[in-house]
Amino acid sequence: MKKTLGSVAGGIGLLLTITSVITFFVTSGSLVPFFVKLGLGVLLIAFWAITAGERAGTWARSAFFYSSSVGLGIAFIGVLFAANFIVAKRAPTWDLTAKKVFSLSAQTVNTLKDLKNPVQIIAFVEGETPPQVEELFKRYAAQSDQFTFEFKDPRKTPDLTMKYQIRQGQPAAVLISSQSHTMLNLQRLGSPLLAEQELTNGLIKLEKVGEQKLYFLAGHGEIPLDPVGEGEDAMMASLITLKRMLQDEGYAPTALNLIQGGEIPADASAVVIAGARNKISDNEQKILERYLEQGGRLIYFAEAQAEPELTSLLSKYGAQIEPGIVADSKVNPEQPYIVYSPFFGDHEITRLLQKGQQNVVFATSRAITQLKEGTLPDLTLAPLVLTTPYAWVETSMSENPTKDQEERTGQIVLALASTRPTIHAEQRRADEARVVIFGDSDLLTGTFGYEPNRNMVMNAFAWVTQQLQKITIRPPDRDISTVDLTNDKLGTIRLLAMDVFPTLLMAIGLTIWQARRAR
Repeated sequence: MKKTLGSVAGGIGLLLTITSVITFFVTSGSLVPFFVKLGLGVLLIAFWAITAGERAGTWARSAFFYSSSVGLGIAFIGVLFAANFIVAKRAPTWDLTAKKVFSLSAQTVNTLKDLKNPVQIIAFVEGETPPQVEELFKRYAAQSDQFTFEFKDPRKTPDLTMKYQIRQGQPAAVLISSQSHTMLNLQRLGSPLLAEQELTNGLIKLEKVGEQKLYFLAGHGEIPLDPVGEGEDAMMASLITLKRMLQDEGYAPTALNLIQGGEIPADASAVVIAGARNKISDNEQKILERYLEQGGRLIYFAEAQAEPELTSLLSKYGAQIEPGIVADSKVNPEQPYIVYSPFFGDHEITRLLQKGQQNVVFATSRAITQLKEGTLPDLTLAPLVLTTPYAWVETSMSENPTKDQEERTGQIVLALASTRPTIHAEQRRADEARVVIFGDSDLLTGTFGYEPNRNMVMNAFAWVTQQLQKITIRPPDRDISTVDLTNDKLGTIRLLAMDVFPTLLMAIGLTIWQARRAR
C-alpha cells in the first residue's frame, strides 16, 4: 500500500513539476502559484523516492513513463489551444442568452444591408475604450463593410471636437456619412438595454430622406402626444413613448385640431385618431372623408366604452366597431378582458409576427365587424389580428364576465387593414387610400411596452406611410444578463479552466491507473 501511494505521489509530483511552467507562462503569470505547484511537485517526488526502497533503481523507467504521459496530456492541451484559437478567429458564434443579448435584431441587420454609402462612427473617449461599446461596433461592422468605427481622445483631436461641436468631457459619438452626420449618446451606447436601439436609430436618421409628418387628431378626448401635467401618471397617460420612437424612426408626430385648421395639411403622411372619446363633428368627418378620397392614410385606435360616432366613415372602408368588450376567459381566466392572440391575417404589418410565432395583447378591446355591404367600391380588406375561437363580445361588462347565448362568439377581428385605389381622384395625394383600424387604444400606452405590440403598431405606421423598409422586428428589450469581469476575475477563470481543472483530471487518471496496476 505504501509503495502504491509512493508511486501515485511520484506521478502526480512529476505532473505538477512539469505543468508549473504552463502555470507561469500561460495561465497565471504569477510567481506564487508557480512556486506552489513546483514545491508541491518536488515534495511528492521526494516522497516517492523515499518509499520506493529497492525499486529506486527503476526510477528512470517510471519517470519516462510519467513524463510521456504528461507530455501527451500537454500535447492534448496544446491541440485544444490551437482549436480554440482557430474557432475564435474564423468560426461563427452562437448567442445562447435568453433575450439574445449578443444578437442584432432584424431591423438592425436590414438597416446595415441597406446602407448605400459608407458610414463611420467616431466615439470620443477620454482614457480606456469601453469594451461593451467596442464589442457593439464590432457586431455592426461584421454585418456590413460599409460600417467602420474608431475611438478618439477628444483632448488629442481638437480639430474633430471643434468640427462636431463636442464639449469638454461630453460622452458623445458622431455617426458620419458622406452627406451628413448625427450625434449619438455614448452613455446609451454603453447600456445593454439601449445600445442597439440608439445606434440603429442613428443609422435610420442618417439614411432617411425627409420626415414623414403624422398628424394626431386632437379636440375629442384623444390620448395626448405630450404629458398633461407632471409625474409618472401623466407620462403613462400620454403618447410620449410612442412619440419618441416615431421620431427615432424618422417621423414627425404633430397634434392637429381640425376645428382650428379646417383642412388636413398637404404634407400629411397619415392622420392618427388615438382613442377619441367624444363625438367627431360632421364637418370634421367630411374633411377626413375627402382626405381619404384623395389617397390619404388613416390609423384609428378605438377606445373602450366611447363613441366618437365615426360609424359612417369607418363603414365606407369596411369596418364597424361593435359595442361591448372582447373577453376570453379560456386563455386568461384571471383577467378575461386582456386578450392574448397568436392568430394573424396574411398582411405585411403582421407577417413577421406570425413568422416569429409571437402573441399580441389587446386590453379591453372593441370587436371589429368586417362589412361586405355598404362599402366603397374596389375596397380590399385584410384582418390583421383575430382572437382565439374561445373569445366572445361581452356586452354587460361585469367584473366576472360569462358568455351568454346572444353574445357574439368565435374568432373575432381585433385589427383590420383596408385599401382602395384613388388613382383617378381629383387633387390626388397618393394612388391608394390606406386605413388601419385597431379595436384597442391601449396599444399606444399600457401595452406598447410589450415587444410584439410595439412592432405591430410601428409596422402599421410604416405600412400606411409606405415606408416598407421600416416593417421589421425592432431591437428587443434585453435582459441585463451580462457579467462585469475584471482582469483579476478573468485571470482566476483562466487559471481554473486551463490549468487547475485539467491538471486535476490528469492526476485523477494517473491515480486510478496506478491503483489498478498495483492489484
